[in-house]
Amino acid sequence: MDDTNKLVEILKNFEQEHRDLDQILIELQEKTTVDLLQIQRLKKRKLSLKDKIIEIRNKLEPDIIA
Repeated sequence: MDDTNKLVEILKNFEQEHRDLDQILIELQEKTTVDLLQIQRLKKRKLSLKDKIIEIRNKLEPDIIA
């Protein structure tokens, strides 16, 4: 498996985890008893994943300035 395929696979995993976290956060915020610390941690993880997703996308599709 070459580097591009590995990056694509990692990207897919990160995107799936990001979507999963989004759903978990929605469910947690709908509950009457809210654990703010847990929500904060999940949001930080989600932001971290977003940064990693952007980084991998930039490696796969370099920004070409004309």
